[in-house]
Amino acid sequence: MTTLTEGNLAFAFPADWAASQYDEWAFYRNQFQRVVASKAVDFVCVAGQSTWLIEVKDYHSHSRTKASMLHDEVAAKVRDTLAGLAAAAANAADATEKQVARRALAKRRWRVVLYLRQSIVATRLKPSPIDPTVVQAKLRRAVRSIDPHPLVVEGDAGVPWRVQSAG
Repeated sequence: MTTLTEGNLAFAFPADWAASQYDEWAFYRNQFQRVVASKAVDFVCVAGQSTWLIEVKDYHSHSRTKASMLHDEVAAKVRDTLAGLAAAAANAADATEKQVARRALAKRRWRVVLYLRQSIVATRLKPSPIDPTVVQAKLRRAVRSIDPHPLVVEGDAGVPWRVQSAG
């Protein structure tokens, strides 16, 4: 089992998955991001015939402050990550990163997932929660050529990994 941490959350992926924290790759941080102002999903995971691109948004402690639409932000990160994986497959100095990028690009199916954690109760400090069904419908339109059925999940039900607090 591979456990990756994003903020206050720990994601436990099955042992047969090649799970990687893409936005921490040396290639992304030191090479690709310097060429273009790019964004990145949090995790790239290779499993079976699929590559999973997973973005984590934790608004449980901090409310969303960006003016952009959440689905557009995720779609841009997916687009930039795919470009980064293509570049890493050819040019990454780290052999592991290069191998994961090549394996990710070789898969037949792309899965896009937005993991959303937010406060259940709306307060003045934490306004009404984001409706995941609305975000999912908009994300579906934004990334349909990559994944016609992206997921917006708030827990770990329905996904092949487990999530828990990291502290």
